[in-house]
Amino acid sequence: MHKKVNDVKSNKIEAGINTSIQVLLGSDEMPNFALRKFVIEEGGEMPMHTNLVEHEQYVLKGNAKVTLGDDVFEASEGSVLYIPASIPHSYKNIGKDSYEFLCIVPNKKDKVELV
Repeated sequence: MHKKVNDVKSNKIEAGINTSIQVLLGSDEMPNFALRKFVIEEGGEMPMHTNLVEHEQYVLKGNAKVTLGDDVFEASEGSVLYIPASIPHSYKNIGKDSYEFLCIVPNKKDKVELV
C-alpha cells in the first residue's frame, strides 16, 4: 500500500478548537494499528479527555503544553509521547506555528470522553 498524506482527507475535530485529524492508515486497512496525523493550529487546543486505548505519538512540528494526568510539560518537534489508556490528557498549542503529530493507536474499541 502507498499513499500521499496530501491525498488523505482532513476532518475537523468538533471537541477541539482549530484541530483536525487525518486517518492515514485506518483500522479498516490495517490489522493491528491505526496511524493518524493531528494538526492543532495556532491558538488551538484539545480539551482534557480520556480514551480507552493507549496512544504513541511523535511530534512533527510546533510546540504544545501537554497535560497528561498530573504531569504538565512542553512537547515540541522530535518529542515522543506515550499516553496510557484511560489517562486524562489535553493539548494546547503555545507556538506561532501549527502543532502537528503522528499518533498510533491499537485497533481496539475506543471511546473518547471529555473530562
